[in-house]
Amino acid sequence: MVTDTAAELVRTREPFVQATVVRAQKPTSAHAGDTALVRADGSIDGFVGGTCAEASVREYGLMTLSTNQPLLLRIVPGEAPPQSTEEGAVTVANPCLSGGAVEIFLEPRVPAPRVLVVGESPIAEALARLGGPLGYAVELAPGADAVPRADDAALVVASHGRGEEPALTAALRLGIPYVGLIASRIRGASVLAALDVPDDQRARVHSPAGLDIGGRTAAEIALSVLAQIVAERRAAERHAPVALPASAVDPVCGMTVAPVDSSPHATVDGVTTWFCCDGCRTTFLADPARYAAAS
Repeated sequence: MVTDTAAELVRTREPFVQATVVRAQKPTSAHAGDTALVRADGSIDGFVGGTCAEASVREYGLMTLSTNQPLLLRIVPGEAPPQSTEEGAVTVANPCLSGGAVEIFLEPRVPAPRVLVVGESPIAEALARLGGPLGYAVELAPGADAVPRADDAALVVASHGRGEEPALTAALRLGIPYVGLIASRIRGASVLAALDVPDDQRARVHSPAGLDIGGRTAAEIALSVLAQIVAERRAAERHAPVALPASAVDPVCGMTVAPVDSSPHATVDGVTTWFCCDGCRTTFLADPARYAAAS
């Protein structure tokens, strides 16, 4: 069941796109309400149409994962591959369709950024309470049990001297974007000086963590830390252009497809060519020289 698979992907924090048919014209094989999941590797679970429709769902599904923005994909029959785009929607021509058209809503389901908070202090608990409404998955761990991951959005140490150095060192070596230490300036400087990391990494630690809002209570300090995390993430997003996934052209039918292992493909004379379906792959392999220029 697609719903069971989606629940498992959410549980394991794996990104995917939920594709839902919202409109279908006969004689397409899809029906309104049909759903499928597009995983980060391009594999598809479920059904939203035939193999050629799946090729477009795979291509634009991977694009929505990159942009983290939903998209209405309109697939219409026709020989010409030109695409038309408007805000929130794209229309593609599919020469493989036997007639009719289908509209599919692509909704990216990207895990909430994880913020690992080291410690069991009141500030740590306040970070957990406030982080959820801001869209973060905040996890608390005692110093001895803290295991930072390379895909963490932030690590905040609020353990008051317990397990600080190992967690900070691990986070810096992994390149976690935001690393913060809840401590006074004097104690914080002492902790940073003891870290076995290069000076440029040591300088990345925010200590005392948080924006200077004059916070005194645990909730106010947690608010200042989360505000700093948000500010740094948004600044990084502004300066880092979105890397859209690559695309390839099926030389047989002219469709654009995603050049990933889950798409049909063939390697001839060291050159890999990608296809919308196995039918185009078979046609290509019968006479590769005919399509060499197009591929």
